[in-house]
Amino acid sequence: MRFGGAHAAVRRIWTVELRPQAGGPALVCPSCTTRTFPLQASSARSAALAHLACHVRADALPAHLRSCQCRLRGCVWHPRHRGCAGRVLLALTRDRGGRTWRLADACAACAAATSHTAVVPDTLLSPPPPAASAPTRPRVRGDEPQRVREMLTHLASALSCVTSPAARLLALQCALRADTHGRARLPAGLLRSMRLHRHTEAWQELAQDGWLDLPDPRAAPVQVRLLDDAVLNQPPGRSARRRAAHWALKPAPFVVAAAANPADRLTSLVLAAHTTKAGPAADMAVVARLCGHSPQQTGVLLDRLVAGRTLAAWHHQRDTDEVHWQPAPLHRPASGSADSSAH
Repeated sequence: MRFGGAHAAVRRIWTVELRPQAGGPALVCPSCTTRTFPLQASSARSAALAHLACHVRADALPAHLRSCQCRLRGCVWHPRHRGCAGRVLLALTRDRGGRTWRLADACAACAAATSHTAVVPDTLLSPPPPAASAPTRPRVRGDEPQRVREMLTHLASALSCVTSPAARLLALQCALRADTHGRARLPAGLLRSMRLHRHTEAWQELAQDGWLDLPDPRAAPVQVRLLDDAVLNQPPGRSARRRAAHWALKPAPFVVAAAANPADRLTSLVLAAHTTKAGPAADMAVVARLCGHSPQQTGVLLDRLVAGRTLAAWHHQRDTDEVHWQPAPLHRPASGSADSSAH
């Protein structure tokens, strides 16, 4: 990662503001010649994210020329931390209750230390494929955790920071099962397996966030229309995304009790999505953000997963803020206890 040198002056920060006005909200972009764009209230947030994505595509820069914009400004976007580290990523930050959005290059350490911020995967900023294109080879099965990880990252920025775990799990299933028109059908059996059948409060949360139109939770199947434009452009094809949605219900290598509450199930899913060939580890700030909790609350949830025998152990390495975990064996002896966790 480059922090300085001849290319340090390259600016990689884009901002938009949603301003209320009589005829509906307007999107204001300082980077555009035409700075104000009228919007429909229901799609204002999605339009802001889509507009920022257009700037990223237009101002593409090779990875080796990108630098941490936060550091170049004296790291004023977050509290002090141990210093810049990690790859340069695209960090999306929501300010002023969702009225102002900033997308900028930031190192992994600065992105994790900035509140109301989520890392935006490159795949979510890719332009939609042409309507008529040559056949491509199907994606290799087994990339479901990556698809889920990317969507959880997007939802961390698209949804309110107080959105409940139950609503986040519903949003994930809707996003991964949506068609090209943003419509998704969730069968009653699926919702029952998630212990969320007829949970009207979770649907109301997502509607209040402006993320979808409120469906009739009594219908079978539940049919929803998403208002998040970024979901419509996500790769890969719908069949691969549906496989990812199915994997998210039982995310190997974790075994979660059928009666587990949504917070435990979401935390297990976040950990499973970050259990890669490089090892089961992630920044505590990232895990906490995707779970919708503070790091302290996330620690309590991890303890609970050990007590419920979903995890064998976990450890928070405070000097790097990394959390490491070990999935419990599929047939763990009954004598196992939660005392195996370490902090």
